[in-house]
Amino acid sequence: MSRYTGPRLKIMRALGTQLPGLSTKSIEDRPYPPGQHGQKTKRKSDFGVKLMEKQKLRYNYGLNETQIRRLFVEAKRAKMPTGDKLLELLECRLDNAVFRAGFAPTAVAARQLVRHRHILLNGVRVNIPSIRIKPGDTLALHGRAANIPMVAESLQAPALTRPEWLHFDETQRTAQINRVPMADEVPFPIDVQQVVEYYAQRL
Repeated sequence: MSRYTGPRLKIMRALGTQLPGLSTKSIEDRPYPPGQHGQKTKRKSDFGVKLMEKQKLRYNYGLNETQIRRLFVEAKRAKMPTGDKLLELLECRLDNAVFRAGFAPTAVAARQLVRHRHILLNGVRVNIPSIRIKPGDTLALHGRAANIPMVAESLQAPALTRPEWLHFDETQRTAQINRVPMADEVPFPIDVQQVVEYYAQRL
């Protein structure tokens, strides 16, 4: 399954959740699913609930099905709860860290910055969004990347409050990773146990 490139607001309305990594737009004006019958209330099946929670992760972090399955398998091997480990692995992606540091308005835009080699990780230009950041790592912009309008606007007014697991230096415009992100620091509502049950039945 390939990465989604269609209408982002439509996806958030279908999932009934604001996904900051996917879009800066709000669903408040139309907080119901898209389509002719979107405003009709429907009771979701257990499978539907599990699928919806899984899709929240997939779309917010911009992963395809193969990538998120691979992370689930890794999380399942960990000694900590599978759901908590899965969220930790997702939050530790480089593109997500670039977004949470305020270098980009969404995780989608952050991925583009990384792909175009505008990001320095510990002083080295990188172009792999899935690199896993760790405590002690430093993120910075390369060259004149701060002059890119999207980046300049995001630095001035970040889409989200910067998390406690990183420290942002306003003067140097660098972000240092202080610790590993925790499951309860994910910036949108998610019932990760439903995701665990979804994959437990399929792997």
